[in-house]
Amino acid sequence: MRTIVCLSAGIAVACMGNLCAAGEAARLVQPGDFEYLGAFRLPAGDERPATFDYGGNAMTFNPDGDPSGAADGFPGSLFVMGHDRLPYGELPDGNRLAEIAIPRPAKSKSPDGLERATFLQPLRDAAKGLFPTYAEIPRVDIEYLTVPGAGPKIHLAWGQHFHEDAQEQAPTHAWIEPNLSSPNPQGFWYIGNQSLYSVNGYLFEIPADWADAHVGGRRLATGRYRDGGWSGQGPTLFAYRPWTDDRGTPAPPGARLEEKTLLQYQTSRDTEDVVARSLRGYQHPDEWEGGAWLTTTSGKSAVLLAGTKGTGAKYWYGWINPAGPDLPCVETELIGQFTLCRNADGTPCPKDDLKPYPGHSDYRGWWSSRFNAQFILYSPDDLARVAAGEAPAWEPQPYASLNVDDHLLLNPSHLEEDMLGGGVQRRFRISAVAYDRAHDLLYVLEPFADEASPVVHVWRIR
Repeated sequence: MRTIVCLSAGIAVACMGNLCAAGEAARLVQPGDFEYLGAFRLPAGDERPATFDYGGNAMTFNPDGDPSGAADGFPGSLFVMGHDRLPYGELPDGNRLAEIAIPRPAKSKSPDGLERATFLQPLRDAAKGLFPTYAEIPRVDIEYLTVPGAGPKIHLAWGQHFHEDAQEQAPTHAWIEPNLSSPNPQGFWYIGNQSLYSVNGYLFEIPADWADAHVGGRRLATGRYRDGGWSGQGPTLFAYRPWTDDRGTPAPPGARLEEKTLLQYQTSRDTEDVVARSLRGYQHPDEWEGGAWLTTTSGKSAVLLAGTKGTGAKYWYGWINPAGPDLPCVETELIGQFTLCRNADGTPCPKDDLKPYPGHSDYRGWWSSRFNAQFILYSPDDLARVAAGEAPAWEPQPYASLNVDDHLLLNPSHLEEDMLGGGVQRRFRISAVAYDRAHDLLYVLEPFADEASPVVHVWRIR
């Protein structure tokens, strides 16, 4: 690994091999290529589960949607998921799916200043009967993809927070028809023998030419980051294909689809080392929630992962400290089981930090003293080397990153702050991503931006 200045891009980036050769650097999307266009609101909902409140964990772009819509530069439509399922029978029919028209985005720090999208298909339980055991903090994403033979399908990746019990080792992937009133599901499938913690958090298209050249025509990329590093200490990525022939015949139910690994850092279950074979700057509270394989009309490319990155001086397992964000508040009952608190460089915190504080909330988990909403960008050439067996799966690192907090609304209604955190400790800042390849438009959901509902932010990539 070496760091040099790519003179053609004008910024310092981390380079692998010959990544920063002038011609190659010029072909990569850079942070300065992102132009923020604004945001819009989702349609108003009804009572749960027919609402986007507490939802927005899955989204995809449909280039064939809304053909009679306004010629405003934002063609097509978006499929978006609503309120999550809840366990123990409380809301088994959540995660409904809707199709919406795309209005012109506007720049506003208040949701009241944003235009509201309209339904093309209302929220429907299109995944009814699918993944019935996965309702405890679902991890989901969707991708609209048309391939010869199979035609247009909405592909689904689905899991939940815990996959420890034997009954939680069910398949994680399927597809449905874009007509949500007649979804005709096909599947379920496993992604090879990969851990269920590493495959069901995000899902996106791989461009056909790259897929044909490097991963045997596998057109879908799937992965997940599970906090605590159980999936790997950084985002994962696998290429897969759920059809078996040129006619688009789906693989049989229960099949283990043959995958190609593109990115896989070492897991925290295999090592206590959070620096080697990990994402640079890794922290256990990191969240990577969406992704897109960018190919611009100007000829640039990148693999983008979006999420909320732990960036604080310290991170720990426990609670928010009511005395201030810079002070850890750890779960002392777990002392000795694993390293509960670390400095940003990965070294353990001093013993004085290993104590609880009175008055903390009930939301135990991984916390950092600061979070930032980020896009991180990988070179497709680095992933190609992994697919070819020329580099280990933990070697690729982002060549650039972009903080996007300045464009977010950041929970203006201050809902659920015990769970979400507030101020510099706000978690879950952005979630699902969708990409309009033909028009260079990137759509990103921000949860809890319109009371309990997300808003959709839009960037053009030049």
